[in-house]
Amino acid sequence: MVKQFPTRIVKYALLLVVLVGLGISFGFSPSWLKLCYGLALFLFGMQCIEEGLNNAAGGSLERLMAKSTATPTRSMAFGMLATFILQSTTLVSLLTIAFLGTGLVTLAGGIAIILGTNLGATSGIWLLAMVGQGISLSPMSVPMFVFGIIASFFKGRIKSIGRVFVGISLIFLGIDTLKLGFEGIGGQVDFASYQLSGIMNVLVFSLIGLLLTVVLQSTHATLILTLAALAGGQLSIDQSFAIAIGSNVGSSLSTALVGMLGSARSGQRLALAHLMFNVVTAVLSLILWIPLTYFTKWVGEMAGMNNLLQLALFHTLFNVLGVLVFWPMQERLATLLRKWLPSKSQTNLLPENQMVVQPEKVEEAVKARYLDNNMLLSSDTALRAIFWETKHLMVLCLEVLCRAAYIPISRMYAIDNKEVLEAPQAPLTLDAKSMYEEQIKKLFSEILDFNSRMSVSSTDVRDQLFQLYLAGSHLLDAVKEGKGLQKHMYASLSSPNSPMFAAHMHLRQHLFTSLQHFVRLSLISSKSADWQALFEDFRHHTNSFDISIQNDYLDKLREKVIDRAEFKSLVNDSHHIRRIDRKLLEILQLSAENLPEGLSISLEEMEGAIPMPI
Repeated sequence: MVKQFPTRIVKYALLLVVLVGLGISFGFSPSWLKLCYGLALFLFGMQCIEEGLNNAAGGSLERLMAKSTATPTRSMAFGMLATFILQSTTLVSLLTIAFLGTGLVTLAGGIAIILGTNLGATSGIWLLAMVGQGISLSPMSVPMFVFGIIASFFKGRIKSIGRVFVGISLIFLGIDTLKLGFEGIGGQVDFASYQLSGIMNVLVFSLIGLLLTVVLQSTHATLILTLAALAGGQLSIDQSFAIAIGSNVGSSLSTALVGMLGSARSGQRLALAHLMFNVVTAVLSLILWIPLTYFTKWVGEMAGMNNLLQLALFHTLFNVLGVLVFWPMQERLATLLRKWLPSKSQTNLLPENQMVVQPEKVEEAVKARYLDNNMLLSSDTALRAIFWETKHLMVLCLEVLCRAAYIPISRMYAIDNKEVLEAPQAPLTLDAKSMYEEQIKKLFSEILDFNSRMSVSSTDVRDQLFQLYLAGSHLLDAVKEGKGLQKHMYASLSSPNSPMFAAHMHLRQHLFTSLQHFVRLSLISSKSADWQALFEDFRHHTNSFDISIQNDYLDKLREKVIDRAEFKSLVNDSHHIRRIDRKLLEILQLSAENLPEGLSISLEEMEGAIPMPI
């Protein structure tokens, strides 16, 4: 049998082949080496600016996004502004996907932001076009680079601003190096002389623009190459127009790939909307190719624009065309996307009508619902993702506690139903341990792993993460107690004639009432007037249990209803119940005192009917 190579080895082998081939090619053409060197400087400069601005903002951009999406116009304006500042449509799109995943941005608002990012991207092309002809940027880049390196020795925001300076200087150096590279390569490659017939010329160079953007992962990098080639005479103006159309589609392909593979359903919808916008805009631009290019050249001639500025104008015009088409249909498109990509239903640990399961037959592990890599783009979005995932963990832990005591889950949510629980239906089996090991612990581990990958600079964010960790830890402790409780409940509740049957029915009823108290308090804000009174009711319920239960068991022991072994078993089980009560009280108190939003959650979310607000 032939052994298959692991995918990772194949990937690294291909990368090695590409790097070796690239290194060999540098020896044949110094101009090609200079071209690649300039492109590398430009791409690394863009990365430095993105990182520096993101760190310097310290969450300000994200908070501005949350406040600036009340109307479609404000959402689009935010998309334009954010893209102008960050000079990256992909970064702003992924941030928007992350915020959509936390419920701070609606799908329609996210679509409006995407429209704004496409308009904002044109600002960078105008800047590159204006500095790309007749101006050497190297003299400006050297002092900026020095200042940036000096600032990097400091901490906090100054270091981040220094990173931005380094990025700008590298971009300036990259632009100059690219121009020199194209000047040197001009005699070897001249695309302008390869004029294909009619529409084929447009389609081929549109495809080149798309592939370049997918490979370079940057529209700006593709267009700076295009501007440099256009300035050096290696491209005709029509060919550069076609590359600009293809680059727009290429940028949305990158976002769509990340959004589809690494996001929740809401992020997938927005990624698809971004792809649809750019594909439809590209198709319309190709259909209207003749009037669009004619109008661009006419305006350029009237305004005395060179070819570089005409390319920037064309890029702006076809993006405006796309916005005009999509603007009136944002809400309708959002509705269609929800229909095409419906929310994934919540995976319960067990079906509602199946009270028990064999330990070895526990369903596949419950997966995290909100922890995707896009959330790690900023500490604010990552914190909110952990906040929602902790709520998800809370719902699942309550479910396991119900199953540990053979309580129907639907009864727990019926908080106004005070009826006494009936005896569970046989046969009963032990399942709490397997659920805890295979479901709850693994989900909590996912939360911890996500937490460990966060970049945290704010003390407030760090404190909230710790409080959420404590809440999750208390939830796991409560489930551990439920796991220990189920072993004895299983034995006595399976035998109605057992002397311990009535005692365990009493313990089960107490736990049921505790869970109802917890659910009732979780449904309302801790800042509401009723919350404190309900919390005191819950506390009184737990204290009354502590006082009465030991005397009751001693009476049964003296009356010879139970023996000493059964007495110890009941005392241990009462300790399990008492510790569950305490953990539930601690979670509620921690949520009320240390978490600004608390862990309140709607009944629909508790029952898994909806994934989260969108």
